Amino acid sequence: MVSGGCVGAEGEVDPEAAAAVAAERDVALAPAPARELVVGYALTSKKAKSFLQPKLRGLARKKGILFVAIDHKRPLSDQGPFDIVLHKLTGKGWQQLLEEYKETHPEVTVLDPPGAIAHLLDRQSMLQEVSELDLTDRYGKVRVPKQLFVNTDPLSIPAAVTRAGLSLPLVAKPLVAKSHELSLAYDPTSLTKLEPPLVLQEFVNHGGVMFKVYIVGDAIRVVRRFSLPNVDEGDISNNAGVFRFPRVSCAAASADDADLDPCVAELPPRPLLEILARELRRRLGLRLFNIDMIRQHGTRDRFYVIDMNYFPE
Repeated sequence: MVSGGCVGAEGEVDPEAAAAVAAERDVALAPAPARELVVGYALTSKKAKSFLQPKLRGLARKKGILFVAIDHKRPLSDQGPFDIVLHKLTGKGWQQLLEEYKETHPEVTVLDPPGAIAHLLDRQSMLQEVSELDLTDRYGKVRVPKQLFVNTDPLSIPAAVTRAGLSLPLVAKPLVAKSHELSLAYDPTSLTKLEPPLVLQEFVNHGGVMFKVYIVGDAIRVVRRFSLPNVDEGDISNNAGVFRFPRVSCAAASADDADLDPCVAELPPRPLLEILARELRRRLGLRLFNIDMIRQHGTRDRFYVIDMNYFPE
């Protein structure tokens, strides 16, 4: 009789014993199952609902990624463990929690550093890096519109605009970039009806189409959105007052399937976007943001960055 439990007295193989030995061998040889990548998220309820769609959760599960809600009122060290912390919360309390966690868990990736995010929440400084970059390439030029920060008596705004050399009409945006609302002021009198603090930006005709450039690490995706229509001299002379636009370029304003003039619809050159995205990632220290970009109407290669957002819709 051969020992080992697989061969019986008559030399026949014992199926059950053989199966047991094979299973034991396979378990010993098989690699350990890969641990799920745990992404802790700290988002407002509205953001969590719009971002964590069932389709995304299902795809994440197939990829071995698990999303776990973070309680921002408790220390992060008491939760997790996390491989990545994804957040879009503000406030000193949350920032302190995050900084303390990062100090004790340097191996965890935080998307993105609170200090870097704060740079995009202030429209006074938001476009500074783009302006300093002053990107000129064989594929085109990227600039920012002339703009003016206003934090003074509204009655003094017309004089400040004149001193700064800005031309009407002007786009008015809240200083804190938590609101997508903007206004268009056509005449000096309407400027006095604005509510500082705000940023005034020269309006650039762009065919009524904006390019939203989404940047996630090294990946870039561009979509078209409807924007404000062109303004001509007749509009300026025949309009007065402040015109408010609550949700310009939101997802519902998609222009990707619209029948557009090809000169307006043509996307910015990919190499130009790659250079811009790479430089802004490096300068801003961010990996999850978007750029609102327009092409000056009547040109093919002159672009303006008019806004940026962290972790956009």
